[in-house]
Amino acid sequence: MLVLTRKRDGVIRIGNDIVIRVIRTGKSSVKIGVEAPSDVRVVRGELGPLPDHDDDIDLDAALLELATSH
Repeated sequence: MLVLTRKRDGVIRIGNDIVIRVIRTGKSSVKIGVEAPSDVRVVRGELGPLPDHDDDIDLDAALLELATSH
C-alpha cells in the first residue's frame, strides 16, 4: 500500500485517467473527490467488494441493507 500525505486542494493521479482530490480536511475526516472515466466503477469501501460484471446486483437493496444493519 502506498501512503501519501496531501493538504487541502492536493491531487493524486492514478494512471492517466483517475484523479483523487482532497476537498476538505477536518479533525477526524477528509472529504475527497474522485474523477474517473465512466467505465471505472467507484464505490465506498464499506459497500463491500465489487461484483463480477456477470452478476446482477440490486444497489437499492444493498444500500437499504447497509443502512439498516447498524
